[in-house]
Amino acid sequence: MNWYVVYTKPKWEKKVAEKLTQIGIECYCPLITQVKEWSDRKKKVEVPLFNSYVFVQLQDIDRNSVFQIAGVVRYLFWLGKPAIVRDEEITVIKNSLNASNIADVSVTQIQVGDRIKLEKGVFSNQNAIVQEVSKTHYILVLESLGCVLKIKYK
Repeated sequence: MNWYVVYTKPKWEKKVAEKLTQIGIECYCPLITQVKEWSDRKKKVEVPLFNSYVFVQLQDIDRNSVFQIAGVVRYLFWLGKPAIVRDEEITVIKNSLNASNIADVSVTQIQVGDRIKLEKGVFSNQNAIVQEVSKTHYILVLESLGCVLKIKYK
């Protein structure tokens, strides 16, 4: 069975993952813990690693079954076909999130168009192309996942 990427309504990732699990579809919504700060308090909250994305594992013929869940918008497409994520990539994400020593990613002297391999963090060992370099962040295109990654640095 293949892993596919389902695009959800904004802020519906956890709800969609829960409902998909209830109807028997294997899914994965990677979550990270962040500290959110309001004017009167701080709170640790779990937020999705990928905004509006949930990974689902099912047979190709069963792909339409996800649309019975409220909040599912469409599948993510790559080169005109539904994007397929390899098992190894899902495993890398799971292992990285379970690691106790997750570090921020930082790179130096990188130029637009450079091909790099990420060495630390959630996307370690992933190849990427530098799309943008600014004073506060880099924007990278992850080749194997077909997504854009924004890395902030100090």
